Amino acid sequence: MRITAVTCVKNEGPFLLEWIAFNRLLGVTDFLFYSNDCTDGTDRLLDALQARGGVSHLPNPAQGRNYQMEALKHAARQPVVRRADWVWIADVDEFLNIHAGDHSIPALIEACGNPQAISVTFQFFANGGVEAFEDRPVIGQFPRSHNPDIWCADTAIEVKTLVRGDFPLKYFGAHRPFFKERIAPEKRPVWTDGSGRLVQDKFLMAANPRRIRRFPAAGARNFATLNHYALRSLDSYLVKNDRGDVNRENRAFDDSYWRERNDAAWEDTSIQRYLPDLEALLTEMKSDPEIRALHDQSCALHRARRDALLAQPAYQAMQAQLRAAPTLPPGELELMQTLGMAS
Repeated sequence: MRITAVTCVKNEGPFLLEWIAFNRLLGVTDFLFYSNDCTDGTDRLLDALQARGGVSHLPNPAQGRNYQMEALKHAARQPVVRRADWVWIADVDEFLNIHAGDHSIPALIEACGNPQAISVTFQFFANGGVEAFEDRPVIGQFPRSHNPDIWCADTAIEVKTLVRGDFPLKYFGAHRPFFKERIAPEKRPVWTDGSGRLVQDKFLMAANPRRIRRFPAAGARNFATLNHYALRSLDSYLVKNDRGDVNRENRAFDDSYWRERNDAAWEDTSIQRYLPDLEALLTEMKSDPEIRALHDQSCALHRARRDALLAQPAYQAMQAQLRAAPTLPPGELELMQTLGMAS
């Protein structure tokens, strides 16, 4: 089975090897990376990995600011995507935590009945008071998250989607694919959630603008969870805030973004079952002197950017504000009170 992972990156150098190694453990065979405006050696590391096989690296083709959607449009035409049995579109801070079978993507596909698409629900993992960037697996550093069925004040939570090669594709979205208009009802794709249940019709048909990329999370993660480490350490969050993101150039992540994702009420260490094999594979990848040197250089540049930012009063103030921010996200207390879960 050929599984291609597609992602867009900007200044993710310290985290690339972990994400690639982790996805290889899941069964991903090929990677297609799009990068733009990197200053931390992300592009150099990807070029070196490409030379060793299994990784394709292209400059982001976007002419404006819509980096991710332009890249996905381009990706749909690439041989590494067109020949894949399955395509997995995700970000480098997102880790597919599979609970079924041997914890691989093929096991998830089998558990879900081999549909044409599987949408796996996010679970946002908190910073948990981790301040310093450390060069060790992210999945081992951040075990705390929100109540899996409630994120902030919403019981419908975003998803990312595995797409089978024969999906009647119109275009890839960042969270889910869209199929061709006027397709006969009997030819609509078979599409499940992370528990193997058919997704709701309104989600399938993208009929509700507010639910195009989300549906109720309760009971949706029996076979898989999408662990999202959007914050990581405070150091890394400051650097992330500085760089913007791959979707909107120079977008600032403010206090509300941090608070919405920093609910540490629950502990979930299930993904750490991958750690022994992940660490062994990372050791193997870093045994290549050039790969190790480029990775170390990215980590050094990441720390240097943190230091440069913290020399600025605005970032000193931001660091203090984030340290002091409450961990209960906006809206959650009000929802808990409405449901009679809090006094």
